[in-house]
Amino acid sequence: MKKALFIDRDGTILVEPADEQIDSFEKFQFVPGVINALSFLRKHTDYEFVMVSNQDGLGTDSYPEDDFWPTHNLMLQTLKGEGVEFDDILIDRSFPEDNLPTRKPGTAMLTKYMNGEYDLASCYVIGDRPTDAQLAVNLGCKSLILGDVDWPKITEVVFGGERVAQVKRTTKETDIFVSVDLDGHGKSDIQTGLGFFDHMLEQIAKHGNIDLVISCKGDLHVDEHHTIEDTGLALGECLLKALGDKRGIERYGYCLPMDDCLCQVALDFGGRPWLVWNAEFHREKVGEMPTEMFLHFFKSLSDAAKMNLNIKAEGDNEHHKIEGIFKALARSIRMAVKRDVEHFTLPSSKGTL
Repeated sequence: MKKALFIDRDGTILVEPADEQIDSFEKFQFVPGVINALSFLRKHTDYEFVMVSNQDGLGTDSYPEDDFWPTHNLMLQTLKGEGVEFDDILIDRSFPEDNLPTRKPGTAMLTKYMNGEYDLASCYVIGDRPTDAQLAVNLGCKSLILGDVDWPKITEVVFGGERVAQVKRTTKETDIFVSVDLDGHGKSDIQTGLGFFDHMLEQIAKHGNIDLVISCKGDLHVDEHHTIEDTGLALGECLLKALGDKRGIERYGYCLPMDDCLCQVALDFGGRPWLVWNAEFHREKVGEMPTEMFLHFFKSLSDAAKMNLNIKAEGDNEHHKIEGIFKALARSIRMAVKRDVEHFTLPSSKGTL
């Protein structure tokens, strides 16, 4: 089936001025990174390019049509010189108060793309406003909104694919759901029943710049062991799924200080689990989390994610030590999962990971 990128114009391809009208050459400016991105995607993907734009009152006395087309044509000519041509250009000329179904987020301009020939679930709306995100919902496709992402990240996601995964793990001891988006924004929703553990897992999302949802209902009336260990297994499995074929990733990844402590986490998403643990704790618990379970968590994570983890921590404050380890893990993951679309190959001489 066919695929398309439904791309907004003003604010997405061209910088939108304060008066929201690009009606002179003085106001003509490309959004940073857009030309390289569109050129790359046109060359390396089979997406059709469809411009979908609202231009308030185009052709009226208040905004003569002649003011619009010179800058519009200059944009098209410039992009054509870089190998970028649009397969379709759809411009709605109504005012917002007209409330016409052709105006975004209405889909009336796009009915020919809703006839079953296009795999809308694999298509994207690329824009800069909430109406663009809502248009994607109305079409049944995905959205990439500038401000949340930039054009290099849009290029990476469209070309390399989204890296999201979910894992549901249910045993007689725990019922766990984990969701990961490796290209997220550091958002998290963590609920394991263990407050300190939740706080540590939030560090993975925040400092790893990934979106992470973890829900665990465990047999805490017995003890904390199953909840912590099984969460590590589910999170590791989810990371492995989200990484996919691992093409283009850096693969390796960090040390950081936290007050009196120095924590180092080096990892390799090389497909071979191994844990080296060099950290000692002298308190029985930090919060309600037994310190003996720290090693169990990272061993479970390493095994399920099929990654080599080498962890070392020095210092006196037990809270700072383990929090530093989790933050270093997050930064290491962030470094290792970074992708380079210009070198989209497996980072291995073996040809497999």
